[in-house]
Amino acid sequence: MATSSQSPILGVLGGGQLGRMLIQSAINYNQDIHILDPDPNAPCKDLSQRFIVGSLKDFDTVYAFGHGCDVITVEIESVNTEALEKLQREGKKVYPQPDILSLIKDKRKQKQFYQLHGIPTAEFILTADKAEVIHNADFLPAVNKLGKEGYDGRGVQVLRTEADLESAFDEPGLLEKLIDFDKEIAVTVARNEAGDLIAYPAVECAFHPTANLVEFLFAPAEISQEIAEKAEKIAKDVILKLGMVGILAVEMFVTKEGEVLVNEVAPRPHNSGHHTIEANFTSQFEQHLRSVMNWPLGNPELRCPAAMINLLGEDGFTGPVVVEGQQEALTEQGVYIHMYGKKITKPFRKMGHVTILSDTVDGLKEKAQRIKDLIKIKAIQ
Repeated sequence: MATSSQSPILGVLGGGQLGRMLIQSAINYNQDIHILDPDPNAPCKDLSQRFIVGSLKDFDTVYAFGHGCDVITVEIESVNTEALEKLQREGKKVYPQPDILSLIKDKRKQKQFYQLHGIPTAEFILTADKAEVIHNADFLPAVNKLGKEGYDGRGVQVLRTEADLESAFDEPGLLEKLIDFDKEIAVTVARNEAGDLIAYPAVECAFHPTANLVEFLFAPAEISQEIAEKAEKIAKDVILKLGMVGILAVEMFVTKEGEVLVNEVAPRPHNSGHHTIEANFTSQFEQHLRSVMNWPLGNPELRCPAAMINLLGEDGFTGPVVVEGQQEALTEQGVYIHMYGKKITKPFRKMGHVTILSDTVDGLKEKAQRIKDLIKIKAIQ
């Protein structure tokens, strides 16, 4: 089938690093992308065909932006879904669908969805405020999560004993039973409007001890074939039960008993898929583009074992960015550095990532630690 040089315009709500990497994939297809973001210096500002500064949460702003696009997608869940619903009713294609965004951006609704649809997840209790968390002290140890607005390590904390209850969130949220897990893994799935569905191989995530952010990622995950198949089945089940079009990252716990439990999902490209740019036949960003544009989906298989390191702003540094160790890292074979175009760093801010490719998994973790120790994101003092 022939393709027109006047392809539909894809509008993206959010102009951060995820949008930036999406644009980098779209360039190969001459696909025009328009961006809406509140930050006039967002990473996408110089790459998109049209960049508009405005609130992602304001109805009129989102509605007006969407009118100039044919297909609308997101790189962050916290957007005005009412405007997207109106655009959808008027014939615009909005993927992921607005009702799914509304569900996923509220962790309370997300957990209830899993419970209702038989998707394995940790036991939980919904809480209205701090007093209700304290009232459920016998549920500890548990993870206390805000219902909305929590991301990148914010809005999530572990309450182990009654002494921790004083720090409980005094907003609608939930208590989730603390899981004694063996590994944290993620499976990314994608589905287009035609109903085609693919899954990426499971990856293993290692989190920063204090920032609650992914520090390392390893692909493939060191899990049995049985658990890998179970995780893929669950991830596919989630996107099918949602009826979602787009790309969905499904974060899961593998318990010491071999259970696989869904933790959270992200209806967009996700940190757990950054390695796919070099390590897989089709990157998660190209797959996101293919899925929302209803193009044929790409091959998700791994080319070779890989590791990914998040480059976070060093603790104690805020200001104009200084990157240490980048030149030395570039001398290493199989090392690919991605900086996100952010001019200002602050503690634990995501500033970039590094992908490391290897012929085997042997020595991959040691090399990842060595590169992480080498590259430091600091600020002009």
